Amino acid sequence: MVFKRYVEIGRVALVNYGKDYGRLVVIVDVIDQNRALVDAPDMVRCQMNFKRLSLTDIKIDIPRIPKKKSLIAAMEAADVKNTWEKSSWGRKLIVQKKRALLNDFDRFKVMLAKIKRAGTINQELAKLKKQNAA
Repeated sequence: MVFKRYVEIGRVALVNYGKDYGRLVVIVDVIDQNRALVDAPDMVRCQMNFKRLSLTDIKIDIPRIPKKKSLIAAMEAADVKNTWEKSSWGRKLIVQKKRALLNDFDRFKVMLAKIKRAGTINQELAKLKKQNAA
């Protein structure tokens, strides 16, 4: 198996545990084999264990330990936020967050919409099967 995502300076990662859960961060320096120095526009630069990071496919071109201003400029130039929101992983997390905010009535409406959609799909499938049989 060939790896495609490497721990490297400029690699965008998703925090998968802790107080910064769900936040996109950029690796700005590698401390040792277990930890990296990470930064994001809306957080204080800190060290984080690799077990708490999920590497993404997104990589930005930055020097080692850049200033906050140049990091923000590089992230905007690479359009990290939109790239993440367009990726399947990012879309899935957005949907999960929206579903977590639904109340009981909203979940009920979603259930009814799914039932209606499944009925329509089954009707069309039955028509296609009937055409193929004839």
